[in-house]
Amino acid sequence: MEPSTPYVLIDETIMDRNIRRMAQAASRLGCRLRPHVKTHKIPEIALRQIAAGACGVTVAKLGEAEAMAEGGIRDIFMAYPLVGADKIARAVALSRSVGRLILAADSLEGARALSVAAQESGAPLEIRLEVDTGLRRTGVPYGEAAALARTVAALPGLKLTGLYTFRSMILDGKPTLDREAAGRQEGQLLAALKRELEGLGQLETSGGSTPTGLFTAAVSGVDEIRPGTYVFNDRMQEANGSCAAQDCALRVVYTVVSVPEPGRIVLDGGSKSISSDVAPGAPPYHLGGYGGCPEDSRLVLERLTEEHGMASLLPGSRSYRVGDRVSIVPNHVCTTVNLYDTVYIQRADTLREVKVAARGRLA
Repeated sequence: MEPSTPYVLIDETIMDRNIRRMAQAASRLGCRLRPHVKTHKIPEIALRQIAAGACGVTVAKLGEAEAMAEGGIRDIFMAYPLVGADKIARAVALSRSVGRLILAADSLEGARALSVAAQESGAPLEIRLEVDTGLRRTGVPYGEAAALARTVAALPGLKLTGLYTFRSMILDGKPTLDREAAGRQEGQLLAALKRELEGLGQLETSGGSTPTGLFTAAVSGVDEIRPGTYVFNDRMQEANGSCAAQDCALRVVYTVVSVPEPGRIVLDGGSKSISSDVAPGAPPYHLGGYGGCPEDSRLVLERLTEEHGMASLLPGSRSYRVGDRVSIVPNHVCTTVNLYDTVYIQRADTLREVKVAARGRLA
């Protein structure tokens, strides 16, 4: 029996192909792969990525790290500044139960708090310094990174083992659709900073995302990349050339609940069922609608309220009736998955329900 809609459907064959391709490509470049699990939030899928060749996983939040550890993952990098005594205490406890936990800092204040906790616990904490290479999000400004790295490396209780950045599609400080140029520039910035800090020992460099990662990995001096979206892909990745339509492994399945007039149908899910953070027409991708229908390119999911998805049917679209099912590949898959407690993984005629273990683990 098919699940009630709306629900998330994952094609296992496509997902496994995506996992293998990225692992093999990183291996050919001699670069470690540490995928970001914010996309799927499911330990079973993380274990598949590791079995295919990933060295471990990346998380954004401590709750994600805990969920991955509970699912059997033993090498975890939390690529997010860890701030707050309660969270630091949880991280110290987690570091005792996994093989390797790498924490992050982008300020002297943050590093000092980790240093104090490490000394009090009697066990050193491994950290990486986050560097801003152009996105202007978290990260110490690039020009100040070397000085801060030397200061942090001298703090008691800490073991500074690397530098990392998240830059995405930025080139010369501006958004771009040139994945190769953006990725190579990111790698060059990391490699140059690594050379400047040779006196601190063998610092690992970590960067790259799904669109840029393999170009970053091709730069000598880059040790690790952290793509995430590639496991499922989405319309953004298709638009920037990172994948083809047949590489999108995930879709949201809906039921048509209303056909109020010719050329318009209403689906049984709105902004609570699919990501709305990449709006139709927004630069740089200028996507049509909030997602695409693989079976009908003339269907445009153009408007969302909380529980309703309003789709326009352009000339050439098929005819729909109340009760029909429609599948939509989201513009942004990561925030879509986080809306669901479970997903369904399909291989041939077999459908399996899987818990999204790190769903909502925001702290």
